[in-house]
Amino acid sequence: MPKEARPSTGEQAKQHALTQLRQAILQGDMAPAQRLVENELAEQFDVTRASIRAALIDLAAEGLVERIRNRGSRVRVVTVEEAVAITECRMVLEGLCAAKAAVAASDEQLTALTDLGRAMTKAVADGEPVTYSELNSELHYKVREFSGQQTAVTLLERLNAQLVRHRFQLALRPGRPQQSLSQHLAMIEAITARDPQAAEAAVRAHLTSVIEALRD
Repeated sequence: MPKEARPSTGEQAKQHALTQLRQAILQGDMAPAQRLVENELAEQFDVTRASIRAALIDLAAEGLVERIRNRGSRVRVVTVEEAVAITECRMVLEGLCAAKAAVAASDEQLTALTDLGRAMTKAVADGEPVTYSELNSELHYKVREFSGQQTAVTLLERLNAQLVRHRFQLALRPGRPQQSLSQHLAMIEAITARDPQAAEAAVRAHLTSVIEALRD
């Protein structure tokens, strides 16, 4: 939105600040434990301190920001044990979405998953872990989308936002893409075979492996 068209106060200003802050945290532009100074952020995003404060409160509710009494706010640090606990919750919800997708997805959507599997295989063969990580995220997103289970999707979006840094670090770990590729292909195979039980089991097996990798 052009600067001159962007309101500096009110709900629209808060939403602008919220979107920008969330994006900066998820993309790693703001590091874990980094202090979030309201005056500086208000100047950076050309909104009032009140808009920044309201945005930080929303981000704290999402688990992305930690508000410390008398000390302001900072980007929340997600510990390994918290990441494991979040992944355990993902296991249930993503397993549900995979089972639903196996039943509800259209033939065209199943073809899109198969194409993604081929692209992921190529990324691993070409030694491109960042590309693989992006395709990994896209696969999980599409399975959620194709499931039609909007309540699970909303919960997963909040959970996944807290895991961005851990997931990126795992993707860059030597040998990890090769290990997880077969798990993702098993998910795709089960969903495209329209086998909900196998799809859920494949997701659980994959996320069990993620938990083991987080704990290494």
